[in-house]
Amino acid sequence: MPKKDSVVDEDEISLFQAAMSDVEPLPASDKIVIGGIETSPFPRKNKGQKNAKSEDALTDYVFVAIEAGDGWSFVRPGMSHQTLRRLRRGHWRIQDSLDLHGYTRDAARQALGAFLDICVQQKFRCVRVIHGKGLSSRNREPVLKARVGNWLMQRSDVLAFCQPRPEDGGGGAILILLKSKV
Repeated sequence: MPKKDSVVDEDEISLFQAAMSDVEPLPASDKIVIGGIETSPFPRKNKGQKNAKSEDALTDYVFVAIEAGDGWSFVRPGMSHQTLRRLRRGHWRIQDSLDLHGYTRDAARQALGAFLDICVQQKFRCVRVIHGKGLSSRNREPVLKARVGNWLMQRSDVLAFCQPRPEDGGGGAILILLKSKV
């Protein structure tokens, strides 16, 4: 296969930039469009429907990519990014912690769901989950980090999460801001 000239690459780049010049980002939304049908990312519960076990509701099929580096975060659509800044800076005191070192994926999912259920019942606002840095794993990469983030995004009672300061766990942990139940 012949290699392209750098001139062609520059032409392609300028053509792309010209084509994208009037494109505006979409507004943040909590809706997902599948095949032209707008749907909520999580099913709504009927008023008479009992709470399902949270560990059964969390799935590995919702995926969020973690970019290079450990400083990743999530804030629920509609929430202010100021909330995320306050969480990152330690505005809320860590009220409880869960250590997932040594857990399998399924055991970690169940433990996380049960832990968050208890924290919500006890009206905790800020909790920490220690997922580890992956130093003992096969590729020396964190095994549970992305999964924990994916599971947290699926819970409606999680408003935001971020990597804590180094003294609170750094890249091996995650701070979670929960909804305040009034």
